[in-house]
Amino acid sequence: MIAKPEWLTIRPASTEKYNDIKDSIAALGLNTVCAEAHCPNTSECWSAGTATFMILGGTCTRGCRFCAVPKSAKGDPVDPTEPGRLAKAIHELGLKYAVITSVCRDDIEDQGSGHFAACIKEIKRFNPSTAVEVLIPDFHKSVKCLKMIADAKPDVIGHNLETVERLSPKIRDLRASYALSLDVLKTVKELDSTIYTKSSIMLGLGESEPEVIRAMKDLRQSNVDFLTLGQYLSPGAHQAEVKEYITPQKFDKLRQMAQKLGFLHVASGPFVRSSYKAQEAFIESMIGRKRASA
Repeated sequence: MIAKPEWLTIRPASTEKYNDIKDSIAALGLNTVCAEAHCPNTSECWSAGTATFMILGGTCTRGCRFCAVPKSAKGDPVDPTEPGRLAKAIHELGLKYAVITSVCRDDIEDQGSGHFAACIKEIKRFNPSTAVEVLIPDFHKSVKCLKMIADAKPDVIGHNLETVERLSPKIRDLRASYALSLDVLKTVKELDSTIYTKSSIMLGLGESEPEVIRAMKDLRQSNVDFLTLGQYLSPGAHQAEVKEYITPQKFDKLRQMAQKLGFLHVASGPFVRSSYKAQEAFIESMIGRKRASA
């Protein structure tokens, strides 16, 4: 096991703000990836009015080696009151930007896409000024499921590539694949070109720089708008180990390369995660697109 470098020190959360939001979310019986995954950016994001909620229960039907979420062939019962409680929490917290993600639900006929759509619609009905970003599973690239999400009109649809092509079969559940994820992102854009698309790659799993560049090019060929690059940190002894800690200088180099490829927004750094500064990325990209149109 390689030692963590000095620059990779988790920043403590701002206790007052963190506890206020955590208590409000707990009171409504909701889950956030921010707290569940001990994200190092929780204080920063919550203070800026952004939070990432996890719907469809806390049990995943897939077994990716980078993730510590509980796994089972059958997930938790779907709660029909969750969309309403989610919309209420976002209203009470005054969130300007909400990110919704979920576990994989291969055990449900529509793989949870209908519940995702219901959450998006309820949030927008109850909070018309709040922007909504969703981070979705691959839904086995079911066009019917993907269309259900797109028709609910979230502002951003994200789906993570996670890693480079060579490592994908070793790191991700075998029902997922590098090619499948690219197809999902491409299909979303074909269904509704006005919706921004987004993806994320974890670094430090043993990938080479040329492989990362190839992955970024593949994402652009699928018309992906936003990209995040972050350091993989193993959540436990049973998950994949860290092969390398990427320096801030290399993250910056990759960010510049990604920008040259044409992504509308790139977040790249050791602490960056899928929803890192999601609101900032959305606003910058809207401004950039309007300027380009002008």
